[in-house]
Amino acid sequence: QRLKAAVHYTVGCLCQDVAEDKDVQFSKQTIAAISEITFRQCGTEVCIEYFLILCRHAKRSTVTTEDVKLLARRSNSLLKYITQKSEEISSSNMQQKEKKKKKSSAAKEGRTYGEQEAAVTESEDSNMA
Repeated sequence: QRLKAAVHYTVGCLCQDVAEDKDVQFSKQTIAAISEITFRQCGTEVCIEYFLILCRHAKRSTVTTEDVKLLARRSNSLLKYITQKSEEISSSNMQQKEKKKKKSSAAKEGRTYGEQEAAVTESEDSNMA
């Protein structure tokens, strides 16, 4: 039931994005119909079985984004969307890791994060001169 609600919410958000881009409106019934079709098309039980088979075959216990992409390969638009979102998440995660590294190295040196950034900026400026 929670999964179905999550699908409905996501479809609603996507419809809202499309509505803003294309200057159209979606009725609540349309969003509900798209949600139901999406939920049925995904066939959650089939997806779970598919992921279990993939993980067993790869001798893993974790579903990866590559597994999800493999499942979505028949729909070019869905595959493109999943790939784009995956790259955005990866990029965001890398940026957060870099910030944490800077913070921890600044703490080790006894500086605050702002002082560390100022020191980095100063060294970059002196290297450019």
